Formats: sequence, C-alpha cells, structure tokens
Amino acid sequence: MNIYFKSLKLHLKSLLEYKASFIISFLSQILVFFSYYFVIVSLFSKFSNVKGFTLYEVLLCFSIIQIGFAFNEIFSRGIDTFENLIINGNFDRILLRPKNILLQAMASDADYVKASRLIQAFIILIIALINLKIKLTLFHIILLLLMIISSIITFFCIFLVSASFCFITIQGLEARNVLTAGGKEIAQYPIGIFKKNIAFIFTFIIPYGLVNYYPLLYFLGRVNKLSYAFSELLVIFYLIPSIYIFYKGIKRYSSTGS
Repeated sequence: MNIYFKSLKLHLKSLLEYKASFIISFLSQILVFFSYYFVIVSLFSKFSNVKGFTLYEVLLCFSIIQIGFAFNEIFSRGIDTFENLIINGNFDRILLRPKNILLQAMASDADYVKASRLIQAFIILIIALINLKIKLTLFHIILLLLMIISSIITFFCIFLVSASFCFITIQGLEARNVLTAGGKEIAQYPIGIFKKNIAFIFTFIIPYGLVNYYPLLYFLGRVNKLSYAFSELLVIFYLIPSIYIFYKGIKRYSSTGS
C-alpha cells in the first residue's frame, strides 16, 4: 500500500504545479455536478413524489451512488483509464516491478479534480438526512456507512471488469459506459421505480439495487426485514470474480509492442 499512497501523493504534487488550471477545472466540476442535482430538484418541482419516493429520499439515493462513483474516479482512476496503460506500453513496466499489479494500475492515474463531486455528494447526503428527520441510531449510521462502502466497491468492480476487456480489445469498450455513466444515471434514483426487467438487471447482474434500494427501504423504515438492511454485503461477492477476471486477463496479455 506504501507505493500506492506515494503515487497518489506524486499525482497531487504534479497537479498543483498548475494551480490556476486545477482551480478552474475544480470549479467547472462543481457546475457540472450541480446540473445533475438541478435536474432532480426540477423534476420534483412538478411532482410531489416518484412512485412514493420524495425529493429528499431520492437525493439520499443520489448521493450514495455519486459518492461511490466520484471516489473511484479519484482513487481508482488508473483502472478507469486502463486502456492508456496498454496502448502506451506502461503496463509492461508495471509487470516488471515486484509490487502488487492491481495497486500499481490503480495508482497510475488520479483525478483530484473530481474531489469537488465527492464533497458535493457528501453535502447533499447531509442535507437529505436533515430534511428526512430520521433518528440516526448507531445501527442506522452503520447501515449508511455500509451503503457508501458497497457503492464504492460496486463501481470498482465495474471499472475492473471493463479494464479486463482491454487485454483482448486493447481499446476500452464504449459499451462499458452503459454500466458506469449510464448505470449511475439510473441508480441515482430508487431502482424500484423502473420496470421489472430493468430493476432485475440493475440489481442482480449489476448490483446497484443491493447498494441503495433495498437497504434504503429499511433505512427509511418502509420495511422491517433485516435481509434488506444487509443486502449490500452481497456486493463483496462481486469483488471476487472481478479481481479473478482481471488477473486472468493478465495471463493472456502479450504486450502491444509500444
């Protein structure tokens, strides 16, 4: 882990060499993220609820997904842009180093500009909790933390599986955007508001529903089943095959000759 944190520190140091550029990019990301928030607020200015879910319940759902996505864009950016390592031949260097390959790939890039999204997502999370007036017991706090952690793990798994295709195609598949950016747009709303086939795909194939829908129902007091409360723990089982697929791809890797 030491090399991972050192690499992140170097990325931050190099980024701050151009402070004006960093500040402008940081502010632009604030405006971009605000547009996502504005769309949801605008929707609820016309409708009081969406299939029974109020504005602040949807914002709670929204913030959990956005935290997971933004966290990975900052700290796992090397996996998100993995095709660059393959194309420019830098992955060959990673293989020569006697360090953990996955950690090196993760630390190969970091997008600290996206920290603005992470901060805004936490602010929206706090606003939603205040307005929902939920009595936060220790159990509720643990449940909320598990939802956030599972959101981070889910996006990491998706990034990792998408990166694994680069061993076959070299270039990353644009279809992955359906799972990442597209999936994020769907998952920022409670999955239960969509049709059953879509809800099934984004719950049991891509586990967004396990992250912020079933646990959310328990968190909001809509159901009393403990199985709903801890459904996000099933996301861990998605982590195992994702890492396996990545290392299986490494065994097939034969270099691009860059």
